[in-house]
Amino acid sequence: MKKHRMTHIRQTITALALLLSAALCGCGSDKGVNGQVIVYNWGEYIDPETLRMFEEETGIEVIYDEFETNESMYPKVESGAVAYDIACPSDYMISRMIQNGMLSEINYDHIPNAKKNIGAQYYEQSRGFDPENKYAIPYCWGTVGILYNKTMVEEPITRWAQLWDEKYADNILMQDSVRDAFMVAEKLNGDSMNTLDTNELEAAKNLLIEQKPLVQAYVVDQVRDKMIGGEAAIGVIYSGEAIYTQKENPDLVYMIPEEGTNVWIDSWVILKNAPNKENAEKFIDFMCREDIALMNFEYITYSTPNVAARELIEDEDIKNSEIAFPDLSQYDNLETYVYLGEDGDYLYNELWKEVKAY
Repeated sequence: MKKHRMTHIRQTITALALLLSAALCGCGSDKGVNGQVIVYNWGEYIDPETLRMFEEETGIEVIYDEFETNESMYPKVESGAVAYDIACPSDYMISRMIQNGMLSEINYDHIPNAKKNIGAQYYEQSRGFDPENKYAIPYCWGTVGILYNKTMVEEPITRWAQLWDEKYADNILMQDSVRDAFMVAEKLNGDSMNTLDTNELEAAKNLLIEQKPLVQAYVVDQVRDKMIGGEAAIGVIYSGEAIYTQKENPDLVYMIPEEGTNVWIDSWVILKNAPNKENAEKFIDFMCREDIALMNFEYITYSTPNVAARELIEDEDIKNSEIAFPDLSQYDNLETYVYLGEDGDYLYNELWKEVKAY
């Protein structure tokens, strides 16, 4: 249900290479001078140059694999087919992994840059899924909002309700994601995006079915390119993608809707049975270094929680961007996704099937 771009052929090649490397690691022929660290991250979610720099500075080889969704990441980690050291799940999936005893507690003394550079507000926000900040170190964060083309709408788009306006029929893009789609309807109804109330969920389902004839497409990656190309007037999008689209098309405007939305965090975690835990700590500490965090922010455009890195941003427009670094205190009804359990996941997925089949 996430937001990251993915090159599937490259993902497959990377995964095969990782599996081969993992199979050979017992003989030590593929290890760096100081061993290795095995990392599982979203596609195109790190500057490759930072991996090279880490290897050069530490003598630790990085074995790097990519996933497309939290839901595809989880069973691979759970199965132990590959002994990953580090992963970068999202908030609600971290909650699930904590519940199932899959993560090691963070030793912050071994990761001093995490204590020094990550802003306190992001640790506070993380308490929604990691109550004592024991398991996760924030890596990227952002919001879900509305992107609209100001040359294709009759008035500023500021509310989720406007995605149900018939004058924008066939010009609306919705996220092809059960939780994100339901979040829009739940917020419009004044309900929590983590609700398990069957009446509220039924109301959200009916609202999405009512909207469906107006929707041009349910998309993930394509929302970016369609909005840049003027193929749609309004789209639900992640803030990091919105930053990129505005660089390509200055007619695009991003808004956090008045009814509230999702604020998400992706975080580094160390797996419970990490074979290279010490190297994992060194890797995370390196990624929390301000110059490295800046490189990754500039590469992926998703907001960094690294306050020291933000101070290094030279482009004042980006440094003070209300998209990249909004003042969340201005907004009401902001929430972070939480894990709803297997029964909750099943309920949402069944309702989503009804919406898609209508």
